[in-house]
Amino acid sequence: MNAKKMANYTSKAKAQKLWKTLYLCAKESKTRRFHALYDKIYRPDILWEAWQRMKRKRGSGGVDSQTLEDIESYGEKKFLNELYLELKEKRYRPQPVLRTYIPKDDGTKRPLGIPTIKDRVAQMATKLVIEPIFEADFKDCSYGFRPKRNAHQAIAKIRKESRKNYWVLDVDIQGYFDNINHDKLMKLVEQRISDRRVLKLIRKWLQVGIMEEGKVRHSILGAPQGGVISPLLSNIYLHVMDSLWEKKFSHLGTIVRYADDFVILCERKAHALESIRVIQAIMYKLDLSLHPEKSRLVNIWDDSDGFDFLGFHHRKFPIRKKGGHTFFIMNHIPSKKAMKKMRKKIKDYTEPRYKLFMDIEELVKGLNRRLQGFKNYYQLSPLSKRWLNRIDWYVLQRLTLFNNKKRNKKHKHAYLRETVKQVEHLLVKLAD
Repeated sequence: MNAKKMANYTSKAKAQKLWKTLYLCAKESKTRRFHALYDKIYRPDILWEAWQRMKRKRGSGGVDSQTLEDIESYGEKKFLNELYLELKEKRYRPQPVLRTYIPKDDGTKRPLGIPTIKDRVAQMATKLVIEPIFEADFKDCSYGFRPKRNAHQAIAKIRKESRKNYWVLDVDIQGYFDNINHDKLMKLVEQRISDRRVLKLIRKWLQVGIMEEGKVRHSILGAPQGGVISPLLSNIYLHVMDSLWEKKFSHLGTIVRYADDFVILCERKAHALESIRVIQAIMYKLDLSLHPEKSRLVNIWDDSDGFDFLGFHHRKFPIRKKGGHTFFIMNHIPSKKAMKKMRKKIKDYTEPRYKLFMDIEELVKGLNRRLQGFKNYYQLSPLSKRWLNRIDWYVLQRLTLFNNKKRNKKHKHAYLRETVKQVEHLLVKLAD
């Protein structure tokens, strides 16, 4: 093992040890407030581990246009040492986040706030230190952006609960990340952390402002999507809802939450209607509101209706047994939005005319990289295969079009069989 790998292994082990220690201390006492955390944030091993995690995530630069490659050229240790001194001597000042927009399928745009890489490393180091304290409090109903928890576990919970609950409240919070109240959020953070230096650091990131078209805009609301620490802060904010529901309203139904998206599965319609009133009251307390068009009540007794959640469409499909009996079993298939998004991604990759200079083998390799993640995520049940086959068929159509354009064929969609044989041969070759 070379020196760099040894340093990575050591920093990771130390970070995990600190994480476990803080988690156990927080778990032991639900009322304990931690007062000596700031010096752990700028510990060299914590900063190094934060940097390694940032490198794995990749991502673009912020308002200073500094990239990961720039820092590697400048010197990783030199960069981290400078950040260490800034944090230790309390000279660290975050820069405004860079506002960018990602197009959504409905024609609107999702706003993202991209911090500088230095700010992302500082946020990651802070997250490594404070996350275990709040993890000790978070409820089992929360699955998003948490260690050892994922979307598939949330879907498994929905499948289990659907056996006895036939009404689903599908909830969408309107502009969640843009409407988090800073003062209320900080009060929630202060319930567990009393170190004023850490609290001041978090507030700086919340109030640093957003740069858009060369102008900086400040706000008393919101936690920018794109910040490393934002998912943790958003979970802290909605933990209020999780706790209230578990303590006072769990008899109404089961809540399954992934970040700001959640559903409530209820046995009776009366419980579901009462759940709506409860959730609206909780949202009011948090200065949030439900999206009137995207929030809906769904009956999942049979296959007449379903709901979209975490990229899947959840619906009970009929299964016919011997004797003519029909049972309805919950299944999860890619949503229409997910299918449309994947087709667009395939088309955008294969359509540009400069790609005609590529060999089809190179094109297939590139497509495989894009398809693999999609299939790994959506291949949850045997029924999903039917929808995944549709994507495979679309890929073959795009490759046929590519082949015909490359050979200047008049009929752009002809010679499909030739393409199928060629692709099958290539896949066998790539597998070897």
